[in-house]
Amino acid sequence: MALQEIWNGTISFSLVAIPVKLVRAVEAGRVSFRKLHSKDYSPLARKMYCPKEETIVPADEIVRGYEIAPDKYIVITDKELESVSPERSRTIEIIEFIDIKDVDPVYYDHPYYLVPSKGGEKAYRLLVEVLDRTHKAGLAKFVLREREYLVAVKSTDGALALITLHYSGEILPDEDLVPKEEKAESEEKSRMKKIIKKMTADFHPDKYADERRKKITKLLEKKAKKQGTVEAPEIEEEVEEGVVDLVAVLEESMRKVKEHK
Repeated sequence: MALQEIWNGTISFSLVAIPVKLVRAVEAGRVSFRKLHSKDYSPLARKMYCPKEETIVPADEIVRGYEIAPDKYIVITDKELESVSPERSRTIEIIEFIDIKDVDPVYYDHPYYLVPSKGGEKAYRLLVEVLDRTHKAGLAKFVLREREYLVAVKSTDGALALITLHYSGEILPDEDLVPKEEKAESEEKSRMKKIIKKMTADFHPDKYADERRKKITKLLEKKAKKQGTVEAPEIEEEVEEGVVDLVAVLEESMRKVKEHK
């Protein structure tokens, strides 16, 4: 499978600059379905509906609002939002190096791979080796798709991984999650240690799979062979003035039904 390039630029620290590309490290394993109309299998579309005016709202009448209390909003324009958005990063500039084991996994958000661009292979391999030997990771600020992330650049299996991290303000407190400490009997501790030791094994992720996804995939393959596929009808685009008032159309239909009774 070809690697999908998401971003390209350089990793930078001190006098070092390594040209790299950012690519996906994971692919969502979910099986997605489209909602279809059961009568003719047309894909259904979502519309923005205004309950007060009982009408579909066109795109040019839609604005963003930040809710500060029930039914109270601060309206913000695209231009205002753009004025506070950070510029796209051309460099992953490492601020400091940290011990990767000091980063609690709860801070991990999304993983990516960094691969070397032409001319950066030697420096890339050297950074991979040094980070691996020292168990360090580089911390940096990085803007991707108009959002500024805190990221960790670490060595993994002979390559560089970039992991977006949650900011501390996003982590929920855990004080109420942990039960109050009670003195445990030494016999109970000993028994639990023995159980854990007996069940301890090396981590081999290929031993595990999403069984539901596998079953859905097999079901789809079976239905495709046995029943074939359905096809959505072609939709003729009609030029109309304004947006169709669906509620009005339904009311008119109901009126005609009543007249014919």
